[in-house]
Amino acid sequence: MKSYKDLSKEELKNEIEILEKRYNEFKAQNLKLDMTRGKPCAEQLDISMDILDIPAKELRKAADGTDCFNYGVLDGIPEAKALFAEMLEVATDEIIVGGNSSLNLMYDTVARAMSLGILGGTPWSKLDKVKFLCPSPGYDRHFAICELFGIEMITVDMKQDGPDMDTIEKLVSEDESIKGIWCVPKYSNPDGITYTDEVVDRFANLKPKAKDFRIFWDNAYCVHHLSENPDKLKNILKACKDAGNENMVYIFSSTSKISFPGAGVAVMASSVENLKGIKKSLTIQTIGHDKINQLRHAKYFKNLEGINNHMKKHAEILKPKFNTVLEILEKELGGKDIASWNKPNGGYFISLNTMDNCAKEVAKLAGEAGVALTKAGATFPYGNDPRDRNLRIAPTMPPVEELKKAIEVLAICVRLVSATKLLNQ
Repeated sequence: MKSYKDLSKEELKNEIEILEKRYNEFKAQNLKLDMTRGKPCAEQLDISMDILDIPAKELRKAADGTDCFNYGVLDGIPEAKALFAEMLEVATDEIIVGGNSSLNLMYDTVARAMSLGILGGTPWSKLDKVKFLCPSPGYDRHFAICELFGIEMITVDMKQDGPDMDTIEKLVSEDESIKGIWCVPKYSNPDGITYTDEVVDRFANLKPKAKDFRIFWDNAYCVHHLSENPDKLKNILKACKDAGNENMVYIFSSTSKISFPGAGVAVMASSVENLKGIKKSLTIQTIGHDKINQLRHAKYFKNLEGINNHMKKHAEILKPKFNTVLEILEKELGGKDIASWNKPNGGYFISLNTMDNCAKEVAKLAGEAGVALTKAGATFPYGNDPRDRNLRIAPTMPPVEELKKAIEVLAICVRLVSATKLLNQ
């Protein structure tokens, strides 16, 4: 079919009539389909069940003799540090193993900077203004942390190779109140973009005016591949070291979507100096995280090869779902010049861009037909998408048959809103 923008008024009216009929047929089904969050489905959770079968007696002692049933060890047992250091390509003295949530580690890191400062610097809460750069579309929970602490967010456009580095370099070099930037560098949420080597190097060579500026490198999807030819991400910590900026980055990850979201293991990596400063407050904050769970994961996965083999099982479940979404989007929206979408090589989301000023209406119509989507605008700071066009699709949770219906409804809504908009222009 030709572009909607080339249709006559009469052709648009006919198209709207056909779409309204299809839409009302779905609406009559009283659907209740939820695609709001990127949760693993039950089949994904089931493939990790053997972790729980490791006998308790094998979880008592860590390699260094630590009693995992007792108090102690703030930064992770040796086996867990070795496993996750390999996954993040860092040394074991450059990693802290935490509880089950990397978001919790990120929150704590911001809260620590607010209350205590960074490496002897002024606590951010005592400053007149604190700002973060927010590449967008991005992760809504990052933005929520900033909003909670009253940190001003500055939107930075995402490009096909990563964030707009020209803008980032200029802003951080001129404004001392800019203290951080949020990044999901591999299979980004929601665009599925992996930062190029050039972008990583430009991050490592930033010259921020603020000495306590930090890159919050949320490498949540570092092993979440959907193909046999995964994207490769350059090592940011090594690049920062090579540039003489080794203290500038905090790296975060977890097994939340590898094993169990409710009972995984979270990790944070950074320079030895940064971690030394963090451990000072950890001695007050906790007497140790769940060492039994750390040892359980280390024994089950053993090494990075074990993790990668496990993730192939996830890909076998997820790839058909992503393919389903992409096939329906192409069938329903392809060639109509009213929407664009990414084709990710990994991660958990597909990013759909409608025509400008259409996303909110699309989400509203889909919701009325029983398909719940992530709120339009959520992928931007303050929930404000300046072009009102981005929608985040989370294909992982629903069964394929439900997913087919949900995406067909979504596509019909995109077409209906677009045709109506063009008719009224």
